Amino acid sequence: MTATRDLGTAGPPGRALTAVAEFGRLVALGLDVLVGLFRRPFQVRELIGQFWFVASVSILPAALVSIPFGAVITLQLGSLTSQIGAGSVNGAASVLAVIQQASPIVTTLVVAGAGGSAICADLGSRTIREEIDAMRVLGVSPVQRLVVPRVLASMLVAALLNGMVSVVGVCGGYFFNVIVQGGTPGAFLASFSALAQLSDLWVGEIKAVLFGFLAGLVAAYRGLNPRGGPKGVGDVVNQSVVITFLLLFLVNLVISVIYLRVVPAKGA
Repeated sequence: MTATRDLGTAGPPGRALTAVAEFGRLVALGLDVLVGLFRRPFQVRELIGQFWFVASVSILPAALVSIPFGAVITLQLGSLTSQIGAGSVNGAASVLAVIQQASPIVTTLVVAGAGGSAICADLGSRTIREEIDAMRVLGVSPVQRLVVPRVLASMLVAALLNGMVSVVGVCGGYFFNVIVQGGTPGAFLASFSALAQLSDLWVGEIKAVLFGFLAGLVAAYRGLNPRGGPKGVGDVVNQSVVITFLLLFLVNLVISVIYLRVVPAKGA
């Protein structure tokens, strides 16, 4: 199963069929990538290079973005909990919101926007230069050689950055709650330790890994299917970022609903 070029069809029914076909080819490429993760030879050098590149372009933006995210969540929750007389749980509410929701989303937005767009542009330029077709003629799988290391690098970077973003976001939330809103440090920490559990951290990491997979997969798929020369490469880069964001929020909703229904809250 390999990704092929888009099929243009006029009219709303044709566009709907094209969208379904695109989704099917994306799923097919995803299955190829999952199989390629366990197939030898594995491109270790390519993986290390891509990992370093994605991490280098993502780590600073992720750290900078996580501070205002944590601050906004803490300030908003602190204001609401104070109004209803539940300020003692502000620490747990803000920390859980950062770990479960904000951190994996922020991480993947940065990975997709910085690393994913570069991956898409690289593969797109290779495709229009017919390097991908040349690899197929020589019997080399572009998925195994190029796509698998890039998708795996996105997953690893997302998992590691998610931990960093969680720590920075929680520390930023703590600072703004204690310094700006006049909260009590002991109450902030006590409410967090009383209501948070280890599974909250795990679900954030699982989200980050899955979102990183989606970011790398969509970027690779669009990069392998550009249309219209160099302008088409620019178009698919924009498309890959938008599609990743849409899938990100949809999958996040599904995982959050399943987690909240399956895993009981601490003390429940």
